[in-house]
Amino acid sequence: MCGICGFNWCDKDLVETMAGAIAHRGPDQEGSYADENVSLAHRRLSIIDLSEKGTQPMTNEDGSLWLVFNGEIYNFPSLRARLADRGHRFSSNTDTEVILHAYEEYGPNCVDHLSGMFAFAIWDRGRRELFLARDRIGIKPLYYYHKNGRFIFASEIKAILCCPEVSRELDPLALYYYLAYEFVPAPLTMFRDIKKLQPGHTLTLRNGQLYDKEYWDLTFHHEPKPESYYRDRLLELLENAVRSHLISDVPLGVFLSGGLDSSTVVALMHRILGEGVSTFSLGYEDPTFSELEYARQVARYFNTNHSEIIIEPLTHEDIETAAWHLDEPMTDLSTIPFYMISRRAREDVKVCLSGEGGDELFAGYDRFKASRVDRYFSLIPEPIRRNLIAPLVRALPDQPSKKGAINMLKRFIDGAMLPKEGGHIRWQCFGSPEQDAVLFKPEFIEAVRPDLFAPIRYYMERCSSDSRLDREIYTDIRGVMPDSVLMKVDKMSMAHALEVRVPFLDYEFVEFTATIPPHLKLRRFTTKAVFREAIDPILPPGIAWRKKQGYSLPIKNWLREEMRDYMVETLSCSPVIKQHLRMEYVNTLIAQHLARTHNHNHILWSLINVAVWHRLFVEEKKTGRSAAVAAASGG
Repeated sequence: MCGICGFNWCDKDLVETMAGAIAHRGPDQEGSYADENVSLAHRRLSIIDLSEKGTQPMTNEDGSLWLVFNGEIYNFPSLRARLADRGHRFSSNTDTEVILHAYEEYGPNCVDHLSGMFAFAIWDRGRRELFLARDRIGIKPLYYYHKNGRFIFASEIKAILCCPEVSRELDPLALYYYLAYEFVPAPLTMFRDIKKLQPGHTLTLRNGQLYDKEYWDLTFHHEPKPESYYRDRLLELLENAVRSHLISDVPLGVFLSGGLDSSTVVALMHRILGEGVSTFSLGYEDPTFSELEYARQVARYFNTNHSEIIIEPLTHEDIETAAWHLDEPMTDLSTIPFYMISRRAREDVKVCLSGEGGDELFAGYDRFKASRVDRYFSLIPEPIRRNLIAPLVRALPDQPSKKGAINMLKRFIDGAMLPKEGGHIRWQCFGSPEQDAVLFKPEFIEAVRPDLFAPIRYYMERCSSDSRLDREIYTDIRGVMPDSVLMKVDKMSMAHALEVRVPFLDYEFVEFTATIPPHLKLRRFTTKAVFREAIDPILPPGIAWRKKQGYSLPIKNWLREEMRDYMVETLSCSPVIKQHLRMEYVNTLIAQHLARTHNHNHILWSLINVAVWHRLFVEEKKTGRSAAVAAASGG
């Protein structure tokens, strides 16, 4: 796990400055390479082959190829053996060198032979081409800029911003989608001229032109097999994935929330490694937001070396440090908790496994259930739903607990009133045409011409299956997860030079789940049904069938109490809020939230984060080595 950067001209000082901006991703080693056509730099977090032989940029025997690589290739031992049989000679035991020889053997099709998480760039001197690739699922990020003949890439946006010619101009469309979805969908970023390379894509710079190619997509094809086959096979493949993800020359552990997915990872690690696995959990004083008791139950059952932290109300230093590491706002309420648990884990280990991906693969989120409930709710005539039921439910007072019947009913109605083209993402969306009209200034609306669910339609329509649930799962995996959940995991863990691995997202396991019939994943209103049945025998009693909770922040209560003044001051003073939004409506949202008549925590938290992001990256232009320290001190 590392940080990479580079561009298509010669300037070794500049590329090393870029690498310095992402030094937190790789504190163990650094290196750079420059010739008349390219500059590359790398920051290394040593995980496999800790010797100096793993230093990057890495070249092949004749110096015709130069590689910078971020990630882990889990099948590198078997791929190395195949390449050696074909005459390739290796000087290290690194997965990095395997990529180089795979490119020599297969060219750009080398990505088809790699199993793992990766973002890399290869400078091919003979072809005078720069070749970039991102893993199939999008576990590792990769950003780029291409304008006026300049091409720049990096693991994080802040490195690209070190280049003086790169504009920090905000992209209004990205801001619009961010406030609706709480993340910026690819290929957009919050900066107009910087893009994300999409998952499962390669990018080739040839003669000044960019060629984007999709090399992988998820295809659904259901096979007429007994349910027992799917239960047995998914457990077998997941155990194989966990085993492959344990390859390491440094200590490793696992994040344990107490939920289904992380508990499964712990169970399989215990099966492979035995007792003494290091587990890390977090919780809150408010028990409705905390899963610590379940995590403790799992830790005791498998006799792990267990560590816990209790999250207190956030400080402005917490918010601003996280915002700096994220590069652009992404306001999943578990983001800062993940930053904090990663910091704790890094004290003991260098690698952690985590359970991300299980909810996307097996329809585990409440939004999948809400979509199914809406089939029945839609049978009620629309005038009754919109003019009678919705006003009555919205008038109910918000409850301080995380969920509860009233809060869930209010959230269901909010989503159900949105256009049906949004599918299940309606219950993950916090925008609406009605809110757009009062939240944004007219000139912003004119510039953006809002199409709330355009990104969702794109994925829904390109899915290979006619099943509604398959299309929803496909949209989560290909369109939502890379820019939300996985972006959070990468940025918050790499802030502490901690590598996080996600065995649920082993691409062969992902492809297998696409063969499982939809009714086995969501059985009536039981989410992840076939998965629960498969792993129930290996978990402590009751864990497999408990409801999903997650470890998001109790931010709605903190904004009404400990963080009230910070919220008001941040939003009232932000130039980006004043420029694009109607302040009178923002003040209305604040007042209603404080009065507890409405729960506006999602939009308010999103606005706070965009204000902080704008101050750090646009107003104050913090991108260098000292930026994280400056953000943490509030300076």
